[in-house]
Amino acid sequence: MGEITIKEVITRKELRDFIYLPEKVHRDEPEWLPPIYMDEWELFDRKKNKSFSYADAILLLAYRDGKPVGRIMGLINKRYNQINNENHGRFCFMECYNDKEVFHALISHVEGWIRQNGMTRIVGPLGFSDKDPQGFQIEGFEYPQFITSANNSPYMVTLIENEGYTKKVDLVNYLGELPRVFPEVYERILERVRRTGEFKITEFPSKKKLKPYIIRVLELMNETFAEIYGFVPLTDKEKTDFAARYLPILDPKFIKVVEKDDQLIGFAIGLPDLSKGIKACRGRLLPFGIFRVLRESKRSRKLIMMLGGVKKEYRGKGIDVMMGVKILQDAIYSKMETLDSHLVLEDNAKMRGEYERIGCKVVKKFRIYQKEL
Repeated sequence: MGEITIKEVITRKELRDFIYLPEKVHRDEPEWLPPIYMDEWELFDRKKNKSFSYADAILLLAYRDGKPVGRIMGLINKRYNQINNENHGRFCFMECYNDKEVFHALISHVEGWIRQNGMTRIVGPLGFSDKDPQGFQIEGFEYPQFITSANNSPYMVTLIENEGYTKKVDLVNYLGELPRVFPEVYERILERVRRTGEFKITEFPSKKKLKPYIIRVLELMNETFAEIYGFVPLTDKEKTDFAARYLPILDPKFIKVVEKDDQLIGFAIGLPDLSKGIKACRGRLLPFGIFRVLRESKRSRKLIMMLGGVKKEYRGKGIDVMMGVKILQDAIYSKMETLDSHLVLEDNAKMRGEYERIGCKVVKKFRIYQKEL
């Protein structure tokens, strides 16, 4: 085999090679789920993605015999480091064939770049925030892949651990049948909430009704996610961009918010599984792929719980149960059959307990790695 060359991504052609390399790497994996490429072009655009304003980044491609065979992104999220008093760099969006020499060349180059910039530890896979795919999947490869999570091949786990990386934190994914009968404790909580009349739950019959709440929800997310590993608060511009990015694919009936005296104190967002539509259009929404995605979302029998949060002073009062039950009832009415938790931090005992209470079980595990430099 020829010599490996590592090159920083500078030109648009190189960026195209970087973005589309994964579909070449996973060509023989029929269950692989491509990203939405329209989002990928914006994610890696230094002018459009405002996260680049507070993070140093380097995009690298590995070539062998003149052909791209691997990629990686190095990040130093200065804003996150300042907020959390850390001195860490990151690697993310790493892809390569099952080739330890290519893997080593890529990760070593990023380690060197991070070290040169004064960092003392590297963690990853971890992007700009926890809203990007995070971790390598380490268990549950027999289950279908889902959006906004890592979709790596099993050999990546061996390759990273051979480089001396160890566990930083694990995330788990729960899957189960939608409950037709809710636990008695839920019924008691709901009855108590209804009796007091202290909290008002708001539901949305249309995107038009939902739109005025999106920025308020993201502001509450900034507050309630502050202690979650990897989370970086969204700036005002990022809130606007985030809302514009996801509003087209959201289904309003699976979004609930709770208010008290006109103050937003809780939110929960579910999303029909879009994976069949994304696979059908190979991640390309234009010109007609978006219609496949929307059509499949209407046919979906799986609900993915994407986001949720409650103001700290109102936790333990049944607000999460109230929103969760409403979403599950609407999912059952829509003839959905299964519930997917998305990613849950392994130490989030309360959330894990709620999924287990309704009969879900862990089917996938993802790991963020670390290494001292």
